[in-house]
Amino acid sequence: MRREEMLRPVDEANLVLDHSGQVNVFLIAGLLGPGGFVFEHGGLDLVVLREAVRRRIADIPALCQVPVPVGRRHEWAERQPDLRLHVRLLPRIDDLSDLELRCAELMVEPLPRSRPLWELLVAPTPAGAAVIFRIHHAIADGIAAAEVVRRLLDDDAHSPAPPVQPPAPRSSPMDRLGAALFGVRRTVTTLTARGLPDTVLLGARSCHHGVIFADADLERIRATAHGDAATVNDAILAVAAAGYRAALTQAGGPMPAELPVSVPVALERRGASRNQVGVMLVRLPLDAASPHEALARIAAQTRIQKVQARQQGTLELMRGPLGARVMDRIAHRQHLVGGFVTNVPGPDHRLSMAGAALLQLWPVAVLAANVRLGVAAVSYAGRLCLGVHFDAGYLDEAVVSAAIRRELVALTS
Repeated sequence: MRREEMLRPVDEANLVLDHSGQVNVFLIAGLLGPGGFVFEHGGLDLVVLREAVRRRIADIPALCQVPVPVGRRHEWAERQPDLRLHVRLLPRIDDLSDLELRCAELMVEPLPRSRPLWELLVAPTPAGAAVIFRIHHAIADGIAAAEVVRRLLDDDAHSPAPPVQPPAPRSSPMDRLGAALFGVRRTVTTLTARGLPDTVLLGARSCHHGVIFADADLERIRATAHGDAATVNDAILAVAAAGYRAALTQAGGPMPAELPVSVPVALERRGASRNQVGVMLVRLPLDAASPHEALARIAAQTRIQKVQARQQGTLELMRGPLGARVMDRIAHRQHLVGGFVTNVPGPDHRLSMAGAALLQLWPVAVLAANVRLGVAAVSYAGRLCLGVHFDAGYLDEAVVSAAIRRELVALTS
């Protein structure tokens, strides 16, 4: 086995955040139509699927490596995946709620570190097959994970490069001093902030996770957002605000006028780090009188904060394993953010897997720290696809789901 490079500090930090009670793994779920390895009247040919995957991963080095301890750090070591372990068959999945349940169960199941940190699971359904792809955060951030999925699937006809984010403006010495001071303030705030009241959204998490999938027409969402001088990402934040507001209303606790949430911001891709993400703090207007008011208030923040997040770069405490250990230690009692909301642009055309068309797609992001509700979004073939990940021991799935869907309808009507 030939050893490769050391994990970059930010990737090592994401390995630190994977432990009992917190599985630092992205999940992408989808539905496949008949064709290729998916038979017309049920049944899956795993031999065909594994051969297709074997050909694909030969060109994706990140899927052929394991993190090997070297002192207190880790080094990437080459390891050819055993596809009998990485590509597996699950029991039949009958409907969307069954798929949501299966994904929720997987969000508390760690990936073994003895083999490359990913897996592809498939299951027969009444109309074709379900697919679940899991990949560790140390391998890829959201943008990089989306690119891995695209390359893993049969996408020969469309091979766009991953989205390139605009570079941060060149900085002067005074700009750099300002950024350093801002970083100090941000670190102190991360460690000490107590701005949020105690609500059902924060606290020790149970072992019962839940997942909700929803989707809407992307162009209608975009048109509504643009009408309020906002973006699709702002619309996702408005939809998330409806879910958070419904959860708080159901619990009957305090209802803050605004709820700060952590929102990743893709950085300009440079260097060998597999995680290149900044972060902005967006205050969701829970007291907004309408979706249009919510959009306008959110957009007013993100127009400024997105630029600032790209200038500031990776969150200071996530730039290496030591800072990640400190943050992880205090995260279970943080009151800085009440949720996580993330959005990744996906392909505008349908993909396929070993000859089977990928009809629908949904993401599920990590629940970290003491946060009990997070929302992830990805665009796919003209649809905006949402995955809501929540603590089912404290939050009512029906209430959150209904609020999310109502807001999606309001933004597409």
